[in-house]
Amino acid sequence: MALGRAHSVAVSGVDGHIVEIEADIGRGLPGVHLVGLPDTALQESRDRVRAAVINSGEEWPERRVILALSPATLPKVGSVYDVALAAAVLDAADSLPPTPLDKTVLLGELALDGRIRPVRGVLSAVLAARQAGWSCVVVPSSALGEASLVEGVTVLGADHLRGVLDWLRGKGDLAAPTARSDDGAPVRADLSEIVGQEEGRWALEVAAAGAHHLMLTGPPGVGKTMLAQRLPGLLPPLTEQEALEVTAIHSLAGLLPGDNPLIIMPPFIAPHHSTSVSAMVGGGSGMARPGAVSRAHRGVLFLDECAEIGTKVLESLRTPLEDGEVRIARRDGVARYPARFQLVLAANPCPCAPAREIDCVCPPTARRRYLGKLSGPLMDRVDIRVTLAPLATGSYSGEIAEGSAVVRERVAQARSAAAQRWREHGWRTNAEVPGHALRQRYRLPRKALYAVEDALRRGSLTARGADRAIRVAWSLADLRGAVIPEAGDVAAALNFKERRDR
Repeated sequence: MALGRAHSVAVSGVDGHIVEIEADIGRGLPGVHLVGLPDTALQESRDRVRAAVINSGEEWPERRVILALSPATLPKVGSVYDVALAAAVLDAADSLPPTPLDKTVLLGELALDGRIRPVRGVLSAVLAARQAGWSCVVVPSSALGEASLVEGVTVLGADHLRGVLDWLRGKGDLAAPTARSDDGAPVRADLSEIVGQEEGRWALEVAAAGAHHLMLTGPPGVGKTMLAQRLPGLLPPLTEQEALEVTAIHSLAGLLPGDNPLIIMPPFIAPHHSTSVSAMVGGGSGMARPGAVSRAHRGVLFLDECAEIGTKVLESLRTPLEDGEVRIARRDGVARYPARFQLVLAANPCPCAPAREIDCVCPPTARRRYLGKLSGPLMDRVDIRVTLAPLATGSYSGEIAEGSAVVRERVAQARSAAAQRWREHGWRTNAEVPGHALRQRYRLPRKALYAVEDALRRGSLTARGADRAIRVAWSLADLRGAVIPEAGDVAAALNFKERRDR
């Protein structure tokens, strides 16, 4: 009886777990048996791996082969284990030296001729390998740029199983990462391209300063989409840790470019209004894939024509907005994806959406029903609401407005002030501060809170809405360089929060 070992990584959500693959070549009729909670794709790897090994010029043992993937209780999904399975069998057949196999994690799917195909989630797998203390990871060559984003671990790329086997035997070299270029940051649309809409521009700046959720309402053509598209350009670039988080999510979704995969700018995700619940929050058969809310992590999720989106889809946003993550339950476990994003909603005031309100032909019940799909609990989580009016005569002849660079500087100063204030608690933006901290340790003077208390007495504001209004007031104070919000800041925040369409 002969035993062989190799190692790979199981990815669940954004988390990875080292998987030890043991191969036992023993007596019995020729065949391959997989144990350790393999899914259908992994069960089919028996034939793929056998064909790839033979077509790479190696001998497959004509005896009973048992392949065990440990830990046995961890679900194994996908074809990422193919290269490691082949190496374990050849190690059991004494065709490979134990070093460097015992120090290397192998990732990749095998074609029948031995070619190594790309797999999803390589970045998460390499991060897990580094965290577990592994020194070397072999990945498909097409994923080498993505894998090289992880520092502190040697990453090598391979196109064919033959090359991996030669490298393990010390007879060849694998591809090493090339120097990354930092020229891949997307060019953002500039705020100076917006004509008029001073109130909308100001709401956008406040939302960027405090990471607040925003709703824009108005007739078609007033600039709702243009404003939303310019919000990411007002946000600070992602930190190194945030960039890796966002890039790992897009890797699992299979959306990373091969040339410059690192995402360093806040993403902008705008799903179609016909999107489904699983497309919004994640899911699908097999390994649960990240949805739009997770792809928008550390960026902006823009829902245009939000009144046309299904009620169940809209209600599915409530948990991610509150918790900052999505947990997708499966039979074999729970996949977790981070989902801390800024939500921007845009809607027409009514179904007919005329350019002028006086031309509306919708009855009052239709207007109420149109935006009534947006439930109270969901709208309570939206901090800023603005109704955009049609452009007035003379808007095109006015001066060019401030560009994104100027506004981004003010936003950066406001965020810096907020981060300094909340640093000891681990919060970085005003939107993250829990309500109890606003009401107790950082309670505003009674005079400043008079408008909030009046709104609560009248029933026009909920307790959650009051907390969110106070958060916006802090952002307004940060933008003007004040130490603490005043009554005017609270009144302005309530004006954003209590805004209603007529």
